[in-house]
Amino acid sequence: MDPILALKAIIMGIVEGFTEFLPISSTGHLILAGSLLDFTGPKVKVFEIAIQTGAMLAVVWEYRAKIAAVLGGLFTERKAQKFALNIIIAFMPAALLGFIFASKIKEKLFAPVPVAIAFIVGGFIILWIEKRNRNADFVARVETVDDMTMLDALKVGCAQAFALIPGTSRSGASIIGGMFFGLSRKAATEFSFFLAIPTLMGATVYSVYKDRALLSMADIPLFGLGGFAAFVSAFLCVRWLLRYISTHDFTFFAYYRIVFGLFVLLSAYYGWVVWAD
Repeated sequence: MDPILALKAIIMGIVEGFTEFLPISSTGHLILAGSLLDFTGPKVKVFEIAIQTGAMLAVVWEYRAKIAAVLGGLFTERKAQKFALNIIIAFMPAALLGFIFASKIKEKLFAPVPVAIAFIVGGFIILWIEKRNRNADFVARVETVDDMTMLDALKVGCAQAFALIPGTSRSGASIIGGMFFGLSRKAATEFSFFLAIPTLMGATVYSVYKDRALLSMADIPLFGLGGFAAFVSAFLCVRWLLRYISTHDFTFFAYYRIVFGLFVLLSAYYGWVVWAD
């Protein structure tokens, strides 16, 4: 394997892992990082989606006890059945819309400027939700993921579907959407983690199968390297985020999105950085 190519794959994996579960858009950062690294093209778009599996496995490992309990009680325990059903319900909106519109979205929106605009818009939405939730009259209706109803799950799933727009952030859409619909910060964050499992796995399987003609056995080491880097960085990020939300809100990420998005737009307009599509 070309050492430079391997280094690019590792960097992309680290970017994926550290951004997948934060409300700042992993896809947006991967598009921008790939542009700066001159790591672009149809095969790279498959790579960017495939290495999400590494990040997803970090959640599986972190919540292995909860996942094992759900799987073990799937046919006997009402609580486990309800949780699994909620995940399926929340997964469906993005899965259906992604199946219908994925090609058009890749063709039109997987570029730095649309991503930057989505960054900025998403940042202002986060600020709005956080301001609303700081109101003295606001009380979260759902404290834990096990308290969620099927309607709650559907609402979060619809919110997650907005993340099909690159730069929106899958975790951001599901977490902030969950908070908007009455979930506590912890419940919204944890449900977003669990929802990532079928969402990221489904996206990877669909993308790899659909674009299999672009791939060969020689690509496995590169994909594996990126996926492993994503796993390690995502594991560290998940652990950190769970501690962070116990004492902080998401305002910092909102300002980060806005400033970073403005920088990309200004750098593209004035030619400070040559962003490749």
